[in-house]
Order: sequence, then C-alpha cells, then structure tokens
Amino acid sequence: MKSIFDKSIREQLNERVERINQNNKAEWGEMNVFQMLKHNTYWNGWILGKDNHTYKQTFMGKIFGKIALSKMIKDEKPFDKNIPTSEQFKAKELDGDVESEKLKWITLIQEYENYSNPSFVHDFFGKMTKEQISILVYKQLTII
Repeated sequence: MKSIFDKSIREQLNERVERINQNNKAEWGEMNVFQMLKHNTYWNGWILGKDNHTYKQTFMGKIFGKIALSKMIKDEKPFDKNIPTSEQFKAKELDGDVESEKLKWITLIQEYENYSNPSFVHDFFGKMTKEQISILVYKQLTII
C-alpha cells in the first residue's frame, strides 16, 4: 500500500502540486484552484498538528467511523470525487496567492518525513494508527 511516509511518494506528490496553476479545471469538487490548495494546506496542518487544533470525534464518527475508514484505506482505489468535507476544511476565501499556497503545501508534505502527532484524532474516523494515517493522507493527496 502506498504511503505518505515513503520519500519517493512525497516527491511525486510535490511534483503534482508544482504543476497546479490558476487555469486548472476543478476535478475535485466545487472548490476553485485556490480553495482546493487552501483546503489541503489546512487539512495537512491539521493532520500534522499545526496551529493548536482541537481533536474530537463526532458522534456519527463514533458509530460509523472505523467501518468507513477500513473501507476507504483497504486498497489502492482512489477516493471518490466530490466526497463531502467537514465545515472546518472548507476554504472561505475565493482567491489568493496560488504560488504561495502551493509552497506551503509542499512544505507540509515534506514534514511527513518526521511525522509525530500522538494527539491526532480524526473528526470522523477517530484515533488512527500511524499506518492508517499514512494511507489516508496519501489517498487524500492523490485527488489532485
């Protein structure tokens, strides 16, 4: 299974991020290019433990989270497009500096080399193993 903790995978993902430009057509849902970048920098910062996030699993996540997680990371199949996202991950700004946001995202991707966030609890999936996180992050980033 591919993992964000694999250096060659991080390099491939960084190359994909570098190719993103303002003229890309949205293939990831309703967000424009800048919103997609902002969503991913915030999401990765959340996983990595940046910016003093509060981690708490939702009630529905406590009921269905582990089942959903096992289905989502069981194989190499990419995530479905247009999966709903939690409100906290929706970018409010409609536009901004695409190049700056790309650099921020690339930096965050590199930080997975030394991943350590023992307090992380996914808002739906709950407490996750490092291996589960590595696969989830990889699959999240391959949507671009």
